[in-house]
Amino acid sequence: MKTTIIALALLFSITIEAQTDPKIYDIVDAVSEDRLRNDVKKLADFGTRHTLSDTLSETRGIGAARRWIKSEFDKISSNCNDCLEVFYQKDLVEKGTNQRIVKDVMVVNVVAIQRGTKYPNRYIIMSGDIDSRVSDPTDYTTDSPGANDNATGMAGAMEASRVLSQYKFENSIVYVGLSGEEQGLFGGQGLAKYAKENEWEIIGVLNNDMIGNITGVDGVVDNRTFRIFSEPITTDITDPKTLARQARSRRFYGGEVDGISRQLARYVHKTTKTYMPEMNPMMVYRLDRFGRGGHHRPFNDQGFAGIRIMEAHENYTQQHQDIRIENGINYGDTFEHVNFPYCKKLTAVNAITMASLASAPPSPKEVGIGGVVEASAKFKWNKVEGAKGYKIYWRDTTSPTWDNSRYVGDISEFTLEGIVIDNYFFGISAVGENGHESLVVFPNKIFR
Repeated sequence: MKTTIIALALLFSITIEAQTDPKIYDIVDAVSEDRLRNDVKKLADFGTRHTLSDTLSETRGIGAARRWIKSEFDKISSNCNDCLEVFYQKDLVEKGTNQRIVKDVMVVNVVAIQRGTKYPNRYIIMSGDIDSRVSDPTDYTTDSPGANDNATGMAGAMEASRVLSQYKFENSIVYVGLSGEEQGLFGGQGLAKYAKENEWEIIGVLNNDMIGNITGVDGVVDNRTFRIFSEPITTDITDPKTLARQARSRRFYGGEVDGISRQLARYVHKTTKTYMPEMNPMMVYRLDRFGRGGHHRPFNDQGFAGIRIMEAHENYTQQHQDIRIENGINYGDTFEHVNFPYCKKLTAVNAITMASLASAPPSPKEVGIGGVVEASAKFKWNKVEGAKGYKIYWRDTTSPTWDNSRYVGDISEFTLEGIVIDNYFFGISAVGENGHESLVVFPNKIFR
């Protein structure tokens, strides 16, 4: 009898481990290359979307662009029985705030919220940037189509909203166009502050910045690889005693590469390899490209999980460049350089990640680990609403991804027999009735 029970438990564990959701494959298929192409073309045709550009014209400048984006979100909402809450979120940035703000400007974001049925105040966010620029960051009149940087990310957020608005999710999803990125990440700062003030519980931010180029300046052509940038640990703690305590804990127990943004990056990697195995997600252990930044950073600064998803191979002749031909090279971020089959793939990566997280229960907040000088690793965690069970993950200390796991059912403590705590890093996720998992939580307590 005992053998039978063990066998059934093992079978159930394998079933849970192998379970996939058919609707996620449907979401991949529903992303439209044609709609992405049309949206990028429309955005590029506004001439310039510089943060300080014209706001009165109906056909040119950032004002016309953001009004069009809002009108598209409104249309999408009307097609799903008003399922989106669409609004502008804005902040005044005064002249001289930095060298790129040469006049007072209202930085305006376009926000569309698809409210969750069970956890309306828990949010997974996909962002793209509305604004564009040429070589001189203060030149707000010259043509700056910004087709790849970043009409592709903006179009991706809009297309994700068209696809996912046809479904209902337990958690809320936010699709947003952020402004002021090229002038100093002002749109992200404004929305991150807004989220903090309104006590949003943010699951994670997927910042999409350039998702349409496959031909690198180095000559590499690659339509399957993309990069996921994530900072290692949260950076919002400033109290010296807390920082010292955390540093001491990481020194003895690990966790220096296991912050919440890094867990979000691993989630994107795992979801992509499960549902889009032809893709090659490349996790980069850095906040952003070397010495540069993106619109996930302001959310990180507020203590939220946030990552950047982008192409693997950049072409610098098409970024932040005046449109020209020089030495036989076509400079400028123009429409014809965008690869839309690739843009579709990265939009789908975002859509399936958001659909999975929006379908999952919350993560355990407290995860304890024990097993010092023992032949087994021990765990205790708090149960969460909506979880059918929990999954223990572990990996080699040098591995970037969670490579081993065990589903353990609806319990709150478990011992992994024969797994020596010294040799691995561990984490716990919550699993919902539908099989979708929360983000993994690295242990935050030690017990003996």
